[in-house]
Amino acid sequence: MTVNDSVQREDALIRIGEVLGNEAEEPWVARLADAHIDLVMLDQWEAQKSRFRRPTTHGAEVAISLDRGVQLRNGDILGWDAERNEALIARIILKDVMVVEVDGVTALDPETLVRTCIELGHAIGNQHWPTVVKGTKVFVPLTVDHAVMSSVMKTHAFEGVTYSFSSGDEVIPYLAPHESRRLFGGAEPPGTGHSHGAEHNHG
Repeated sequence: MTVNDSVQREDALIRIGEVLGNEAEEPWVARLADAHIDLVMLDQWEAQKSRFRRPTTHGAEVAISLDRGVQLRNGDILGWDAERNEALIARIILKDVMVVEVDGVTALDPETLVRTCIELGHAIGNQHWPTVVKGTKVFVPLTVDHAVMSSVMKTHAFEGVTYSFSSGDEVIPYLAPHESRRLFGGAEPPGTGHSHGAEHNHG
């Protein structure tokens, strides 16, 4: 599988040097309609890395070495062989995200507003949930099941605060690479060595 020197095959090892596009974009949508697809399955932590090796679902070995700052997205095209009509695609499994919306607190009196925000931060921090704050939204990756996270929010019943759950695929387009690493890398199971806490971005 070769295309513009971005993919090099060495025996059974396929070396990937760049992302060619995404399966959701043209011309790839039409090009992939009847193509043979091989997948590189990645969890949300691996997808943040720029260099790693993984087997594909068809048994090939892939070594990926991307430029610093390039972040793989679900559906990224890693290789394309026009003669064989074959594509190599990254498939990323992202956890759900709880989206906490705090724009309602702006209608509260100043004292209640400050107390609510502090109590919300304390409640989330007390659970050791990693967060990213963007504007009036607080993104919290699913570290336990939906019911437990909902229970925490319902128990506190923060005035002016609402929450919902979205898939990681829906949330990640709104995040900078370091924010994605914060949410999806920080959602690793306990004991993996990744830190927990809050990261704030008011942009």
